[in-house]
Amino acid sequence: MYPCLVPEWACTTDIHVIIYSESLNENGGPEVAFEGDLRCNYQDSAKTVIDKEQKYVQLSGTALFRGDIAPKVAVISGGTVTVFGETRNILQGMKARNPDGSVNYARLDII
Repeated sequence: MYPCLVPEWACTTDIHVIIYSESLNENGGPEVAFEGDLRCNYQDSAKTVIDKEQKYVQLSGTALFRGDIAPKVAVISGGTVTVFGETRNILQGMKARNPDGSVNYARLDII
């Protein structure tokens, strides 16, 4: 048994997660592979992006989950999350694996 790197006591933020599969539904839109209300360790970040036309602030964040949040989904490549009343897009997902192949924690990078 491997120690979990995201302890349960650190997962205090409520988050609604929708993960899309790689395929499309019958209407040509993304097919939902997983949807659920979870608790995570959430960290916000922001950066100011300046181009020649304007300046804007780009918000992003990272959500860490204990274990595998979507065991039936092999790869987390997209979806949305709603946290603190704001809906944001999943930029990328990661399932951090133990040496035996089990998932220790899941990470969603959000923008």
